[in-house]
Amino acid sequence: MRVAIAGSSGLIGTALTASLRSDGHEVRRLVRHEPRTPDEIGWAPESFGLTPDALDGVDAVVNLCGVGIGNRPWSGEFKQKLRDSRMVPTQVLADAILATDVPVFVSSSATGIYGFGSDGAGDRASGDLASGDGAFPEMTEDSPAGSGFLAELAKDWERTAALATDARVVAIRTAPVLSPSGGLLGKLRPLFKLGLGGKLGAGHQYMSWITLVDHVRAVRFVLDNDLSGPVNLTAPQPVTNTEFTAAFGRSVHRPAILPVPAPLLRLAGGELAREMLLGGQRAVPKVLTDNGFTFVHPTIDDGMEYANA
Repeated sequence: MRVAIAGSSGLIGTALTASLRSDGHEVRRLVRHEPRTPDEIGWAPESFGLTPDALDGVDAVVNLCGVGIGNRPWSGEFKQKLRDSRMVPTQVLADAILATDVPVFVSSSATGIYGFGSDGAGDRASGDLASGDGAFPEMTEDSPAGSGFLAELAKDWERTAALATDARVVAIRTAPVLSPSGGLLGKLRPLFKLGLGGKLGAGHQYMSWITLVDHVRAVRFVLDNDLSGPVNLTAPQPVTNTEFTAAFGRSVHRPAILPVPAPLLRLAGGELAREMLLGGQRAVPKVLTDNGFTFVHPTIDDGMEYANA
């Protein structure tokens, strides 16, 4: 199989490239500089896009483009950058796929499309909804999209990818990725190793997650099987923030008992904190499990042991 990957230099792209090549597949990497090796394809989404023959002979395109959601607080300027870094490359790829009849388009999305529930810290007038699982129903690929900035961003992202109407289009709705380097744990690990970790707010909010190993395996599963539409790339067992924090502490052999008050998070993180840190969701991988996919790291202790070994 010949696979073109946009965003091949990132955490997921690097691992996916290595995995495909280890099994003898050909990977062509879309790069934003002058190509230096035969496996590189030069492109500039914001200007000329892709040359007409860039995707000739390609069996599938994987789109991993997008500035990291948590890289900085969500100013108006940064929110526009988050949108542009997703919509513009995805539009270019969809147009190129249509022009060259590439049969498969696997394009990134996010579990943020389902929106986020209350953190149980008094945000809702109804009180303690988040004190039990009822505030966070399981979200499958059949669940409706939610509201908020991340939900709207993901909805637009998927609509743009779907413009490649002649291809088998898969929207991989990715949960935060656990990895030994980078990803969700990259910035938190030093704090937890110093014993400074703790739950966020009330800690009732659910978190979906997936390890880098399982994410790469899931993308390959999608490439190899006749799946289309949205696919949740999440581990089968979401956890509360309290459970996540406790597992993180166990994996680095440190206590994790210093909670971060919700008002402080809201003050420091604004909209980002309200949606991503204090909000919660329970996205589960129904399409993957229904089609026979198995996880190397199905539980949070499995995931943390892998990521913090």
